[in-house]
Amino acid sequence: MRYLAFILAVVLTVVSAALAPSLGAPAWWVFGICGVLTLIGINDLMQTKHSLRRNYPILANLRFLLEEVRPEIRQYFLESDLDGLPFNRSKRSVVYARAKGQLQTRPFGTQQDIYGEGYEWLTHSVAPATVTSHDFRVKIGWRHCSQPYSMSLFNVSAMSFGSLSANAIRALNKGAKLGGFAHDTGEGSFSIHHKEFGGDIVWEIGSGYFGCRNEDGTFSPERFAKTAAEPQIKMIEIKLSQGAKPGHGGVLPAAKVSAEIAAARGVPLGEDCVSPSRHSAFSTPTELITFIAQLRDLSGGKPVGFKLCIGHPSEFMAICKAMLETGITPDFIVIDGKEGGTGAAPLEFADHLGTPLREGLTFAHNCLVGAGLRDKIRIGASGRIITAFDMVRVLALGADWCNSARGFLFALGCVQSLSCHTDHCPTGIATQNPLRQKALVVPDKAERVARFHASTMEALADFVAAAGATHPAEISRAQLMQRGPQAEVKSFSIVYPELKTGALLDGRAPELYADYWAMADAATFRPKAA
Repeated sequence: MRYLAFILAVVLTVVSAALAPSLGAPAWWVFGICGVLTLIGINDLMQTKHSLRRNYPILANLRFLLEEVRPEIRQYFLESDLDGLPFNRSKRSVVYARAKGQLQTRPFGTQQDIYGEGYEWLTHSVAPATVTSHDFRVKIGWRHCSQPYSMSLFNVSAMSFGSLSANAIRALNKGAKLGGFAHDTGEGSFSIHHKEFGGDIVWEIGSGYFGCRNEDGTFSPERFAKTAAEPQIKMIEIKLSQGAKPGHGGVLPAAKVSAEIAAARGVPLGEDCVSPSRHSAFSTPTELITFIAQLRDLSGGKPVGFKLCIGHPSEFMAICKAMLETGITPDFIVIDGKEGGTGAAPLEFADHLGTPLREGLTFAHNCLVGAGLRDKIRIGASGRIITAFDMVRVLALGADWCNSARGFLFALGCVQSLSCHTDHCPTGIATQNPLRQKALVVPDKAERVARFHASTMEALADFVAAAGATHPAEISRAQLMQRGPQAEVKSFSIVYPELKTGALLDGRAPELYADYWAMADAATFRPKAA
């Protein structure tokens, strides 16, 4: 069906050419029109910049033609909020412009309602600073870590091979290599496609222990150590939960478990690939912290941490108590907001389960500060982070770096067709269909991924300089403003208050934090009675 228009054009061209001598002018008109369409289709199949045109020759040109007809139509195709989610509709067009190296200015000012409730802005300085480099980095790894990693402040968030096509993984990793940033594998493990171009890898390990599992699905220290020794793997991330579906496992049906996926995950070919809803390697906060120490030893001293979407507050506090009792800390924690999106997320989970990024990040940062642990642990943030302003907000709330999935998908050419779970992705990104993913040309898309990263980091540097700072870490919550009900303006320092260092330990924490802290127990994830 994807090639139907092209096939019809070719057939009609041939038929009309054969009938033209006998039918005369009408056949010659058909021949001319269909011949032109055939040439357009051939050009669509041969070009490398547009996956849509490669997958939908002739037909896809209607989309690009409509974009040029009127600004309103162009705005709809590039900026419309196709998934119905409340985020700035211009973000996708911003990514496209940055990825393609196009002009990023626009006339007639802001397109947002700057007087409505919820509008946010960064205050600027009348004495802007000079920022000499946009290559902002953060060191991950404390005293237990012998192989610390210098990480970019903007990286590719966790997306597995299996959810994404081989070509999408290859383009993302090559882009990470070109741009000098990290690429998270997702829980689908470290595959040959991640390895091909040598981009820095954060190896995510989920409850299925893919790539480091025994035949019964339990964790294999030997297999983990072998893979973790790869120089390309810079950090190891234990996934406790993800924002799109916290507390929910998953099944990759047997029909989708290809030979490549089976090899990467270490699972049998042709059988359902099950990702349980909870880990079997640990069942208490103390066991989790001990497991982190074990992975750090097995990896040769590489940074090890965990990712989660904040759920019961007392559970995260119980992990903090386990750190205090054992003296063992992770090198990093990634806070995933419930805003994330995956085709495997149940609708009710996506809408109503888990804590949004800002609230979860603020809570986790405050817990670590209140427990006197913040200086030992770096915090990453993920959850619909796309633009430099998105980065500024979460960095001011306590994050040390940001991960983005949606932004880098846009850089690959995602058009939000909402068909990620159908295997019919029109751009070859979220599919295992070999013909569909062939439309995604790796060298071209890798350049776009690297260009999007560089342009976003440059924009971040411009924000930082305009605010009178020289590094994003210097921007405080007080410099970010938010309009609330009845046009009341408050700074983030008021909307998202910060705990004092050690406040949970010496009784200075607010009542809500103190109550949850009293309920937390390092020996169990279940809260004690209040």
